[in-house]
Amino acid sequence: MSPHHNARAQQQNSRLLVTGTVLFYLVAALAMVMANKWVLQSTSVPLFFLFTQLMIAVILFLASHAIGLVQIPLSADGQLIRGLAATVSLNVVGLSFSNFTLKYVDASFYQVARGLLLPFTVATSCLVLHTRPSLRILLSCSVVTLGFFIGVFLDAIPISPIGITFGVTSSAITAVHSVVIKKSLEVVHGSAMHLSWYTNLFSAVLMIPLVVVAGELPGIMELFFGETAVVFPADGGLSPLSTFVWGSLITGSFGFLMSLASVLSIKVTSPITHMISSAVRGVAASLLGMWLFNEILSGGRVSSIAVILGGSIYYTWVKHVESQAPRSDANATKYERVPLEDVEAGSGAPVKPE
Repeated sequence: MSPHHNARAQQQNSRLLVTGTVLFYLVAALAMVMANKWVLQSTSVPLFFLFTQLMIAVILFLASHAIGLVQIPLSADGQLIRGLAATVSLNVVGLSFSNFTLKYVDASFYQVARGLLLPFTVATSCLVLHTRPSLRILLSCSVVTLGFFIGVFLDAIPISPIGITFGVTSSAITAVHSVVIKKSLEVVHGSAMHLSWYTNLFSAVLMIPLVVVAGELPGIMELFFGETAVVFPADGGLSPLSTFVWGSLITGSFGFLMSLASVLSIKVTSPITHMISSAVRGVAASLLGMWLFNEILSGGRVSSIAVILGGSIYYTWVKHVESQAPRSDANATKYERVPLEDVEAGSGAPVKPE
């Protein structure tokens, strides 16, 4: 077989791998957002729901370790716990606020409510990592911010102020989390897999007192032992318990799979590929929200999503151009890789697709 033929075959396999990875993230992220919304609109125990998702991911990690699919450490010392304390705390708070955002706003509006993620990430990199954003980067952040305000103030559909508050806060926490993750990787000797495992495990443990403090124990008792505590109702419909169980299994399983695939994604795809995937995902999430939950897509909401996606795509293009140009100061325009919304919507995985 000729070298030319081998090179062409390798190129084709590489394209198939990229396509498969992007499609997986597209389907998984949409499934997680929709399943989260499906459960959160009917449950009174959103923190316990997050705990269940994290525990499912922990169990799947242990099962994968048992069959040799992955290798994870089964011990932890005080130094490791102290080193990951900031990451775990931010992960729990960020995921909790993200779930509360989705509980109080429409699935089609979720991307708008968390629309300030990109500006917050650039600002965090500037303050913490002492980077200096270019004018074009600032312009892209301004466009995204404009899109957020269009959705908040010009949307004819009533919007929950609580949901907006949770969305803005979770975006800020995620931005800080993206910087802290970089330092946390040093604690686990650079292993993204080990960091994902420990973050899921410690986050699940931390959720236990939070569920109690939040007063969700009566709601949990009602969910499992109340009058509607039936997994398979006689009428063939879905009870609150069956909705909770199926939603937890879907989101927990996809969250685990996305944490495994995140390493592969970083290796085989480019930021531009992921940003295009994110744009498709944003549009698809809005259409699915309209179809599954009978949500209304107003002109203001559509305009807001379009402006946010346009600013995000422009940011990615600017970063690509700047990365190709020679720089005298290596730190002048260096940024953290910007996390998007697909993993953070309930997965608990610290390595977020871009």
